Amino acid sequence: MNSRRNFIKKTSVVGAGIAMTPAFTYGIFEKGQNNKLNIGVIGVGGRGTGHLVNLLMRKDVNITAICDIDPNRIAIAKEKIVKAGGKPPKTFGSNTYDYRNLLESSDVDAVVIATPWLWHTRMTVDAMKAGKYAGVEVSAANTMEECWDLVNTHEATGTHMMILENVNYRRDVLAVLNMVKQNVFGELVHFRCGYQHDLRGIKFNDGKTPPGKGAEFGEKGYSEAKWRTAHSVKRNADVYPTHGLGPIAAMANINRGNRFVSMTSHASKAIGLHNYVVGVGGENHSNANVKFKQGDVITSTIETAMGETIIITHDCNLPRPYSLGFRVQGANGLWEVDGNRIFIEGKSEPHKWDVADEWLKKYDHPLWKKYGEYAMDAGHGGMDFFVLNSFVESAKANIAPPMDAYDAAAWSSVTPWSEASIANNGEPQDFPDFTRGLWINRKPYNWMKETY
Repeated sequence: MNSRRNFIKKTSVVGAGIAMTPAFTYGIFEKGQNNKLNIGVIGVGGRGTGHLVNLLMRKDVNITAICDIDPNRIAIAKEKIVKAGGKPPKTFGSNTYDYRNLLESSDVDAVVIATPWLWHTRMTVDAMKAGKYAGVEVSAANTMEECWDLVNTHEATGTHMMILENVNYRRDVLAVLNMVKQNVFGELVHFRCGYQHDLRGIKFNDGKTPPGKGAEFGEKGYSEAKWRTAHSVKRNADVYPTHGLGPIAAMANINRGNRFVSMTSHASKAIGLHNYVVGVGGENHSNANVKFKQGDVITSTIETAMGETIIITHDCNLPRPYSLGFRVQGANGLWEVDGNRIFIEGKSEPHKWDVADEWLKKYDHPLWKKYGEYAMDAGHGGMDFFVLNSFVESAKANIAPPMDAYDAAAWSSVTPWSEASIANNGEPQDFPDFTRGLWINRKPYNWMKETY
């Protein structure tokens, strides 16, 4: 922890930045007290507090405001800020729209939004209208209208927003992206990804019963069980696509020379959550009568303008080990995260997998080679360090982030499109072009570039 703190203090004080795009050239930051970025954090629950802790490690950031409707979370956040040597922040949370008063604060330059999903778009839109650089947790939008709201507001205001998809910075993902950029797999043909994570103990949690033993959600629920489970009750859709799709979109140059064209989705029967409630709460539990709409396994297939196919799987309601199910396949070979295996024609023994470790080590991303030891304790295996660093440096320079409003819209649109396709027996849904044709000439981000 101390090594990362010392590193951040040493490098950030001279305006160091990690460049993820050809446009990332950092100049002198003029905003904020002592040339620091003044950040407000909206939502300081578990995820928001995680971001807060990492931001407090930086010397180029002031946390000037926090917002949450739970006074207990406000108290926890304030204590962490003061303990880290910061000034007590302004606090907001008297009602669900008090965040708008935070956005009116002159001592807030940028905001990190880590609230329940239904608030992501409206808060991000309000932030851009207020001229605040916005970083929003995933997914960024729930409906097609919200996807367009993100794009339209960005274009109307000129204010940037970044979808904080941390998996794009996972070490193996960036190594494979390096391989893609160096044409190791040849011309790309097919991808697989998803969110395959047993979340039953999160969707049903009363905060009192040991994890994995409670059967409550909604008003009686604790943390994410208060709001997340409702999506499984009311929506039959892939409600959480970006952890898998974000990295694949970067590899496929989506919105930058390529785009999503159409998608079909299918859902299995829904038995997992009911069985879980009965298993831990008994057949007479009040939630044993809840009808869950979301299929236990949702499979979507996307076609791209350049002819690749992408299979996305949402599988969160059944017992299983965690996996994002990555597969990257081209004319010369493929990588699969499950099994940690890779095959490259002419390099691997015919018809036999290689263990991926040596390949991933050979193509390890320069960021991880240089900063891995400082990042590892930042959360989610180090991914949170890199995604937040990119957000802060982008906001300081007031430039487009690596994952912008067009990406947020395209990746998040999988949710409403999967819902529509499932409701119509797998009928194909055509993606809108959120860039209005600019994808044809937009240059791909250079995720391999570094600037200091």
